[in-house]
Amino acid sequence: MDDLVTDPRERLNELQRVMSTMPQAEGLVTTHHFVPGQYLRKLWRPEGTVIIGKVHKAPHFFLCAMGEIAVSSGDGNWKTLKAGDVIESQPGTKRITVALTDAIGITVHQTSLTDLDEIEAALIEPDELALFDARNELRNLEIGDTMNKLTSG
Repeated sequence: MDDLVTDPRERLNELQRVMSTMPQAEGLVTTHHFVPGQYLRKLWRPEGTVIIGKVHKAPHFFLCAMGEIAVSSGDGNWKTLKAGDVIESQPGTKRITVALTDAIGITVHQTSLTDLDEIEAALIEPDELALFDARNELRNLEIGDTMNKLTSG
């Protein structure tokens, strides 16, 4: 029992390490929208998709635009979001989401940037275990590098 992880963030990090060794989600459709001062990221995911999100540096909105999405910050509490539900995400929050149906999740960020890599650098904490880049495309990682990251945590 000494190996039991109790810190919610560490629980999600450990789950992320394990999930990184599994086949990754396919068929995700991400679109990006900009208006002066705001960036909106829309992600369609098929039913059953599990996503462990990156940690954001600034407050933003997360909303379910279609379907149902279960959300937790790793503390054992889950909230089911239905189309139209909105969460105010605070800085430092890491979440897991599970698509209970085909679903669309949207994040809305305050930024004047329009380059996706610059947006990620400005708004997201570095995450060496993240398998997806700023465009939600699977990163091309060397297997040895990935295994070293997975086993060093």
